[in-house]
Amino acid sequence: MTDHAQHGLSPNLRGSLWMVAAMAGFAVEDMFLKAATAHIPLGQALLIFGLTGAAFFAILAKRAGETLLHPALLSRPLLIRSSFEVAGRLFYSLAIALTPLSTASAILQATPLVVVAGAAILFGETVGWRRWTAITVGFAGVLLILRPGVEGFTLLSLVTVAGMAGFAGRDLATRAAPPALSNRQLGLIGMTMLAVAGAVILSVTGGARLPDATATAQIAAMTACGIFAYNALTIAMRTGEVSVVTPFRYTRLVFAMILGTLVFHERPDALTLAGSALIVASGLYTLTRSRPRAKP
Repeated sequence: MTDHAQHGLSPNLRGSLWMVAAMAGFAVEDMFLKAATAHIPLGQALLIFGLTGAAFFAILAKRAGETLLHPALLSRPLLIRSSFEVAGRLFYSLAIALTPLSTASAILQATPLVVVAGAAILFGETVGWRRWTAITVGFAGVLLILRPGVEGFTLLSLVTVAGMAGFAGRDLATRAAPPALSNRQLGLIGMTMLAVAGAVILSVTGGARLPDATATAQIAAMTACGIFAYNALTIAMRTGEVSVVTPFRYTRLVFAMILGTLVFHERPDALTLAGSALIVASGLYTLTRSRPRAKP
């Protein structure tokens, strides 16, 4: 998106457009990751992706004159954040590879609800009964998708829940991260943790091999989309009001369902669609209720 194309647009509209672009990028990244696992082990794909992305953010940090080994990296909040990052990346990547893309993306949308609940419990933020009700409805949507105790439920369904919990923990730990770290340095940490998650999976599964032309192209596309999406997300959060821009995160589910249908021939059933709708609706309501009210 060029500066000329953005001329005349309000900051909130520009931020919202960047957020939609970021979510499209993340959805396409997930698609290429799932496709690549048909050619090389998941752990190897994540390891290559993480190392390439880490190198990219390291170059950006160096160009900005920032140190790569900041002392804050060893602070307790950052160590906790890194642990959750590894868990989130590891389990969500497994979910993408082993379960339908649309289902994994739908459950991931409950992350903001977990973050709001966690902020109330851990940081003492005020959450009224209406938002607690919305959070409960959102979790009911997750149960509709998982359907524990009924035919078709597998333990693999819980892998996505573990990934979602990891990302929520990462977001909560980010709130306590030292402000001295830039987005570039946090991006470097995130990509490094992705590589660590890949190494953990690969150490268990083994089977690393030289990628063929198809896998190489898919990993390159996945890396490009991931880097673009991360930068677009950063621009979005810095351009518009957070309360206006953040709800557009839910467009990721729309893109994921479209890609799952077109590329992997997935057909989400009625309960999955209903659960997805409950998660998105409750998330949007929760974010709307948290928006600062204008003073009379």
